[in-house]
Amino acid sequence: MDKQLDSLVPGSFVVADYMVFALMLVVSAAVGVYFAWTDRDQRSSGDFLMGGRRLTALPVSLSLTASFMSAITVLSNPAEVYRYGANIGFYGISYVLTMVITSEVFLPVFYRLSITSTYEYLELRFNRTTRLLGTGLFIVQTWSMSETLLLSAVTGMDLWGAVISTGVVCTFYCTLGGLKAVVWTDVFQLGVMLAGFLSVIIRSVVLKDGVLPIISDSQEGGRLNFWDFDTNPLRRHTFWTISIGGTFVWVSIYGINQAQVQRYISCKSITHARLSLYINLLGLLSILLCSVFAGMCLFSVYKDCDPWTAGQVSAPDQLMPYLVMDILRDYPGLPGLFVAAAYSGSLSTVSSSINALAAVTVEDLIKPYTNMSEKHLSWTSKGLSLIYGVLCIGMAGLASLMGGILQAAISIFGIIGGPLLGMFTLGVLCPFANSKGVLLGLMSGLVVSLWLGIGAQIYPPTPAMTRPLSLTTEGCNFTTTDSFNWTSTVQPTQPTSFTTAPVNRTDDNWYSLSYLYFSPIGTIITISVGLLVSLFTGGWKVTVESRLTLTKEDTTLYHLVKFFKDTVRVAAVKQHQMLQTCNSC
Repeated sequence: MDKQLDSLVPGSFVVADYMVFALMLVVSAAVGVYFAWTDRDQRSSGDFLMGGRRLTALPVSLSLTASFMSAITVLSNPAEVYRYGANIGFYGISYVLTMVITSEVFLPVFYRLSITSTYEYLELRFNRTTRLLGTGLFIVQTWSMSETLLLSAVTGMDLWGAVISTGVVCTFYCTLGGLKAVVWTDVFQLGVMLAGFLSVIIRSVVLKDGVLPIISDSQEGGRLNFWDFDTNPLRRHTFWTISIGGTFVWVSIYGINQAQVQRYISCKSITHARLSLYINLLGLLSILLCSVFAGMCLFSVYKDCDPWTAGQVSAPDQLMPYLVMDILRDYPGLPGLFVAAAYSGSLSTVSSSINALAAVTVEDLIKPYTNMSEKHLSWTSKGLSLIYGVLCIGMAGLASLMGGILQAAISIFGIIGGPLLGMFTLGVLCPFANSKGVLLGLMSGLVVSLWLGIGAQIYPPTPAMTRPLSLTTEGCNFTTTDSFNWTSTVQPTQPTSFTTAPVNRTDDNWYSLSYLYFSPIGTIITISVGLLVSLFTGGWKVTVESRLTLTKEDTTLYHLVKFFKDTVRVAAVKQHQMLQTCNSC
């Protein structure tokens, strides 16, 4: 199908679409009301923030998947495939490595300690200064992920109406229902996200007469660039940058981030906690597959007439909503389902942030310095959820006005996550690491990561390193162009989107380092400096409680070997008994 844009009607959201979107909000709010009623007798902040530590693997696993599969996944991943190719599928490798590392290294220690705040571990292992520093960095990191969706220009939805309605509902169920409400709404919202993806994929497959034409178009357009094993660290996305750099980024999320750790240590047993991570892996891979194939569908439909280059949308993140409004406009309710999927991604991420921020504030900044009863702490947790929810609404609105500046803020997430990961790794894996080494290591890692991150914003990498793929408007047939321009800015052109002024610098290659390597560099520098300083400041003389570090008894491999040995021993005993019985006969 040669796609023409001259038949599109802007702002074609209809009543059915608004009803589907509203239904998603109503169900999310209803979950909060349900758990507020069923857990109305909860007395402690632990019940509110940790679900009483009685959750099972399946809902926790789906909540883990939804928490960081935000609107960025729904909107940006397909646009990434459209512009740069499907090699982001290599994230699947980083997901697998992340779950193994988290399950075997961090989960056993955190679960054994029964902590509410991840940063409580830092005080147990080092001192209060490290705990407060970790908490502060987490709060900054979490606020940097505030997001808004660029859907209003394409769907006709009022931006502030959408931001306020989703923000109010999110705050409502977080404040009333606590972690249980957050987990179960995540389950529902993950289903909405998958349904939104599938609606686009199925309709695209029907329009293109099958899956094979979409794959063929993607192959001819250079989008199936999986065999890129270039080891150059300056390249934006290759097998190595995504699989190695992506692993560090995702371990910093699943291994130590409060929002994720808080979920799996709320399981009723360590077996359920481990199982939740591996079931979550299946969810992550499913969402990744859907987003990559949706990007291939996007390219297949618009391979001859790129809406972005043609000025029909003002940002690449609007390409997927544009496709939805195009191919699903004859099916009332389905465009609303996709928009609900995008906002479900936002809700799951924001609700995770609200709950995690409330937890670290209570456990790290209030509880150690007051003598509040558990009942008062529980009410304080709910009040903080309300306050953080209101702040999130304000940040989302502010982000809509900041535009491109938000991209710099999002990069802070990886820049801070790397040194924090190094900090926890020193505590869990290095018994001789001390507080002096950890603090100096963290400072060193942060300085270098921030230097690289800020430098990359000032001197962005060249097209030779990012390698955007070709797009064309040769197949466009505009008869009434002015009627169909959905942008509020000057129409972008493909060449100027990636052209940077030549610079005569010797350090431009250093700043062109793939952004996925910021986290590994921060982690490695933190660990390296931390180990050296600890060794030179008497770290080997320190005796650390075994419960605060990883031991061989914590690993799955140890238990598998033990199980094998026990099985062999029991079999040998039974065989010996049988031989004795036969001899006596």
